[in-house]
Amino acid sequence: MTSAPAHPAITTVGVPKEIKTAEHRVAMTPDGVREFERLGITVHVETGAGEGASVSDDDYRAAGATIVPTAADAWAQQMVVKVKEPKVEEFAFLRPDLTLFTYLHLAAYPEVAQALIASGCTSFAYETVQLPGGALPLLAPMSEVAGRLAPQMGAHYLERHNGGRGVLMGGAPGVQPAKVVVLGAGNVGWNSAWIAAGMEAEVVLFDKNLDRLRWVDQINKGRIVTLASNRGALERNIADADLVIGAVLVAGGRAPVVVTEDMVRTMKPGAVIVDVAVDQGGCIETIHETTHNDPVYVQHGVLHYAVGNMPGAVPHTSTYALTNATLPYQIELAQYGAPAACAKDPALAHGLNTHAGQVTNAPVAEFLGAAFVDPAAAFAG
Repeated sequence: MTSAPAHPAITTVGVPKEIKTAEHRVAMTPDGVREFERLGITVHVETGAGEGASVSDDDYRAAGATIVPTAADAWAQQMVVKVKEPKVEEFAFLRPDLTLFTYLHLAAYPEVAQALIASGCTSFAYETVQLPGGALPLLAPMSEVAGRLAPQMGAHYLERHNGGRGVLMGGAPGVQPAKVVVLGAGNVGWNSAWIAAGMEAEVVLFDKNLDRLRWVDQINKGRIVTLASNRGALERNIADADLVIGAVLVAGGRAPVVVTEDMVRTMKPGAVIVDVAVDQGGCIETIHETTHNDPVYVQHGVLHYAVGNMPGAVPHTSTYALTNATLPYQIELAQYGAPAACAKDPALAHGLNTHAGQVTNAPVAEFLGAAFVDPAAAFAG
């Protein structure tokens, strides 16, 4: 095991307040600050950054953070950690000597990709950090939260006064429950199916991976119906669904469209779609991103819920779930610096999306139509 360097490569870390609409998560908890402080790394937290997640400035101060008055002060540090991609108002803070670590979803936000490339900054995306077996350790906790939220949101909008069909997820004695169709059996889909089944809905879970479906079936002992994904089976089940949850993921790339507009047209009036994949473009053809302040719209008589930062609805839970996973990688990056950390940890190298104006993640480069540069070559150049 490689020992930690005597002196960290990055000595200052900034934690700005999130400015995406109704985004109340924060990228570091006081315990995270304490870990950095222990290593001689100073964390500069923008005042009020943790308020939405019920973390006060005093909590951060007690852990050793320096509270700074403006976003510019937080962004001025060597490394900045965030939750969501930079907004247009933050593009001016991007610069060549900055290391940024956050969710980026560049396939869904090409304008952010262009800003990162133009600035020359070194950017890492939580969602593309990938273990040798293909697992996405920094996407998993938010996928779990979003998956558990999706049936809850669907149930809310199925209520008649919210525009839905007026269907109770679990039905009632002698009355059929809601039919919930979940697309994808990954972390989001599995958690969605599990919670929907716990609400006593009739749940159908689709995936192309039969081994994954076999695992779900063994765990649930038939309580969740598992179906191999194909056009005919999707068409029949979508038409009969009260709630459709989109949970299809392609690491680093755009989510594939699996529900066409024609399928949406066949759905019942007042049925609900919750597309959790919207932050990667969405897997429903009729979807476009919404916000927590204005979360739904109606198309073809069907309510569409498409909030791109769903876990932001429960920021206290989400902040702690996220930072439990991200903190070790943040510390690794600060201790060694980007080049050495990527050489040491292939999972973190997958997380590198841009460096010095180059795109360093293959799926992101393919979607953006940009040249892919291997991280080692990018740093060597």
